[in-house]
Amino acid sequence: MKNAFDKKVHLCKFSEGDLVLKKVSQAQKDHRGKWAPNYKGSFVMKKVFSGGALVLANMDDEELPSPVNFDIVKRYYA
Repeated sequence: MKNAFDKKVHLCKFSEGDLVLKKVSQAQKDHRGKWAPNYKGSFVMKKVFSGGALVLANMDDEELPSPVNFDIVKRYYA
C-alpha cells in the first residue's frame, strides 16, 4: 500500500530566488473568521537548507526573523 501511495507523491524542489506564499497560522485570531486569507504575502527565498528549512525575505529584501519549514509554504506563480 505504501508503494502505491508513493507513486503519486511529487516532492517540491525549491531553489533560491523562487517566489512563495506562507501559510497563516490559525492560532492568530482574525475578525473575518473563515473568510480570512489562508496564505500571506509573496516572499522570496533567500536560503534553502538541506533539512527543509527556508529563509524568506519580503519583496523589499527584508529577511523574516526566523527560518520556516518548507511544509508551510507553496510556490507562487506571478
